[in-house]
Amino acid sequence: MAEISKDMTIGEMLRANPDIAPVLMEAGMHCLGCPSAQGETLEEAALVHGLDADELMKQISAL
Repeated sequence: MAEISKDMTIGEMLRANPDIAPVLMEAGMHCLGCPSAQGETLEEAALVHGLDADELMKQISAL
């Protein structure tokens, strides 16, 4: 599996590991397929959704 970082776009992350989708969905990021998600980094998306990107990364790393 490719190394995942919060600087990757949501689209890149999902292409590298589709199992990340449920983690993001549970956090409230329900529009994973929308155009914004394809160009937004995890850090940017977390900011927009009022989430902690580092906490999301811990959950993703645990997969």
